[in-house]
Amino acid sequence: MRTLPKTIAVLIGVMIIIFLCIKAFPGEKDEAAAVEVGSWQFLWDPGGWEQGSVTPPERVLHSPDWIAMDEESMPPSRPLGAAWAWVRIDIPHLEWPIPAVLIEKAHARNVVVYTEYRELFDSHRQYRYAMNELLLPLRVEDAGGSVYIRLQLTEERSGIVQNIVFGSFYELLTVYLTKDMLDIMLGGSFVLIGVVMLICALFLHRSYVQAWLSLSFVILSIGLLVATYSPFLFTLYPEYGRMLQLLFDVGLFALLPSFLYFFQLIFGKGYKNSILYLSRLQLGYSFFCLLLLFGNVLTNERFFSIYYLLTTTVLGGLMIVELLTMLIGSVVYSLQKNKDAWIFNAGLAVFAGVGVFELFRYYATEEQYDLYWWKWGMVVFVISLIVVLGRRFAETHNQVLQYSKELEMFNNELQHAEKMEIISELAASVAHEVRNPLQVTRGFLQLLGERSASSDKAYIDMALDELDRASGIITDFLTFAKPGAENIKTLSIAEEFRHIEGVLTPLASIHHGKMVLDIAPDLYVKGNSSKFKQALINMIKNSIEAFQDEGQITITAAKENGEIVIRIRDDGVGMGPEELKRLGEPYFSNKTKGTGLGLMVTFRIIEAMQGTLRFSSEKGAGTEATIRLPEASE
Repeated sequence: MRTLPKTIAVLIGVMIIIFLCIKAFPGEKDEAAAVEVGSWQFLWDPGGWEQGSVTPPERVLHSPDWIAMDEESMPPSRPLGAAWAWVRIDIPHLEWPIPAVLIEKAHARNVVVYTEYRELFDSHRQYRYAMNELLLPLRVEDAGGSVYIRLQLTEERSGIVQNIVFGSFYELLTVYLTKDMLDIMLGGSFVLIGVVMLICALFLHRSYVQAWLSLSFVILSIGLLVATYSPFLFTLYPEYGRMLQLLFDVGLFALLPSFLYFFQLIFGKGYKNSILYLSRLQLGYSFFCLLLLFGNVLTNERFFSIYYLLTTTVLGGLMIVELLTMLIGSVVYSLQKNKDAWIFNAGLAVFAGVGVFELFRYYATEEQYDLYWWKWGMVVFVISLIVVLGRRFAETHNQVLQYSKELEMFNNELQHAEKMEIISELAASVAHEVRNPLQVTRGFLQLLGERSASSDKAYIDMALDELDRASGIITDFLTFAKPGAENIKTLSIAEEFRHIEGVLTPLASIHHGKMVLDIAPDLYVKGNSSKFKQALINMIKNSIEAFQDEGQITITAAKENGEIVIRIRDDGVGMGPEELKRLGEPYFSNKTKGTGLGLMVTFRIIEAMQGTLRFSSEKGAGTEATIRLPEASE
């Protein structure tokens, strides 16, 4: 039942994420409001280029070499020295007040778009990024003509342009803004969370800082990757494209070592320190990749092929090895019933499952499927990492509380031991100094009593009684100071209680009570017989004196888990929590003339026998004392 609220909270969270994912997924376009075009014509650029031209050249407009293509077609072989190509898209009837064309994907480094008589778009990038999203306004008189797209192709692939739609400018603008805006919002949110976490790290205790910082860099890096992966920013802010590329690479280089270090802090160094070594290797290689990044920028990408090989191909292989190592390690920890590993694997399973699903769709649709859901799988995975870290913080906090309680208990025990030691030394000193004068005084009083008149004997008897009471207190002091380390022998519990029963049964009868014994045979302990009887007589006597009108004392003794357990239960007045806490303190007693020394002596005797004494009580319901002593052979 304790886990039910947590389970309900998790289910609600999952439902909210699924709802947001469904709402965030781009809906289908209204077929009545837009016209989709699935084919176009392709032409390799046949010659030079006129600088400053605002229309396509005549050789392109009237070339007989145009080839029909669609998203599944591969372009013809590239002619020698050709770096540019043309795509011609026929414009249908434009029935909208402000028409436009949306080209969701155009794979080229540089793009220029025209109609037959004017330029619509011009993007010349000084960096390597070949993904473009184009929303181009048209005029009603453009109907029946064509849109010409000049592309600098970096690779030969099918689907050079994808998802071409003619429709109302404002409707297509909504699609254009919302399609990849979610990537920006999601990535920006991760970046914001990561930055806030870095700021919060300044106020954390140093024992939390390492795990907190590593997760902060993981979230920050994922945010950079998601935001800068989208072509939206590159199309909207082409002048910042180089910086966006640099941020993507920096995010990738920072993600891997941060993730490995976080895994190491949560789950350990791995089998034969494998995670530790991989973490150090990845940290060194990421630093090396950063140096390559600076070198690539300073040389204006002159050695980009080498940079690409080391920071993409080699790094990708290293990433696969690291992820497999962490996956195997987390599975092993899960088999060891590590709850953190279960949560980690659950997040990883969602992310991996979504990735496999999207890859299956991608290949099943012949490379035309647009990867989308992987971002939400990443969200679930990041949430699982946050939950793991939160659990670790909660466990650490609980451990601190537990250690604080134990420290407080140890301090109390130490203070109690110090007090008992002082009282013990004082008791031994006072008892030795006072006992002799008391004995002498008692002797003289007895002589006076024999010679005094009968009228004075009553006073002398009272004085003798008080001297006997003082002598008893001194005896308790001596017993407390020396609880019986001498004359140790094996004691039979049954025999000891037969003697105790004979001594205390008359006292119980006087108080209208009775004693009931249930003593198992063959129970033996090590101790001093007289001291042991004294301790039990003290406790049973207290129980008898706690009777209200009449009562019963039940005494049981048995063997439990290699210990001798003695329980003394009465149905007397009982005690409250505050009184229970003070039991065994000097001079604390519920009796009118009690000193509290008897129970204090009892505690000392039981401790000297390597045992423990615990009380449980309730007002009006009686008290139970439980003694646990090590078992001894006969």
